[in-house]
Amino acid sequence: MIECDLPHWRDEAVSAIFIGMNNLMKLLSPQLQAFLAVVKHKTVHTAAEHLHLTQTAVTQRIKSLEKRLSTSLFVRTRRGMLLTREGEALLRYCREVQDLEGEILSSVISAGIDKNVFISMTGPYTIMHSRIIPACVNVMQRYPHLLMQFDINDSEYRIKSLRRGESQLAIIEKHLLSDEMEYKDLNPEDYILVASPEWKKRRLRDIIQQERIVDFNPDDQMTFDYLKHYGLFEHASKDRHFANRTDCLATMIADKIGYGVLPLEFAKPYLAKQSLIALNSGKSYPYPYVLAWYPRHQQPRYFSALIDACM
Repeated sequence: MIECDLPHWRDEAVSAIFIGMNNLMKLLSPQLQAFLAVVKHKTVHTAAEHLHLTQTAVTQRIKSLEKRLSTSLFVRTRRGMLLTREGEALLRYCREVQDLEGEILSSVISAGIDKNVFISMTGPYTIMHSRIIPACVNVMQRYPHLLMQFDINDSEYRIKSLRRGESQLAIIEKHLLSDEMEYKDLNPEDYILVASPEWKKRRLRDIIQQERIVDFNPDDQMTFDYLKHYGLFEHASKDRHFANRTDCLATMIADKIGYGVLPLEFAKPYLAKQSLIALNSGKSYPYPYVLAWYPRHQQPRYFSALIDACM
């Protein structure tokens, strides 16, 4: 039987963790702290106030960091200091270090240490509502120190949010991926063509020729893609109304303003209440998404759990 001094062993382990943690903190001081402050506050002036430094001191730290990395990190615009592509990469690195620090701290609660970890995930409303958030709830229950921000966003800004480090996970179209990203294919969303139940006895060709389309915004091509997929596009009127909330879009369709496509999962309650009907015999158009993220040197367990939960 091997005997060991458990308290002494525990003290050494905790000390080793604190040494590693201190090394992590050094990576974010002082130039990177100035960098993060400018990213957050958009101006050197506000960043300096936040750090209790002069503007000159903050500027010197940024210049020192840029010289060390041989690159430019910011571009000055009327909207403030915007990150360059290299600045976006550095921001992701800083977020990774902060996440790793939080992972270390939250794993040593027995030593009286407790720190929350923050993760932001961005994605379209319908898939986030029907699948992603319910799946992530189980992960949040397993990791009580994990704080989640679900950024419901139906625009292509999602990819910019991921690149800038504002979000660590993003649900995007596959063609938006860059080589340095990692991703996971998600089950596609099935879109169906819907209309008011008062049009139930009308022929499909009559509806698409005479009625307007209701879409999310002018960039939304989903109804056009559906019509093209089933050989209906050339027969359809191209006039469109727009509503950039899916529930409002559904209401407009139910009120006979026009017709359009909705994800099947979202449309089911409307179909059950018969406030909407499915056109084209309920045939669906599958639209693929991927869950994207930037690779990490040491991927935290909670981060892997979030990825695994999303299907």
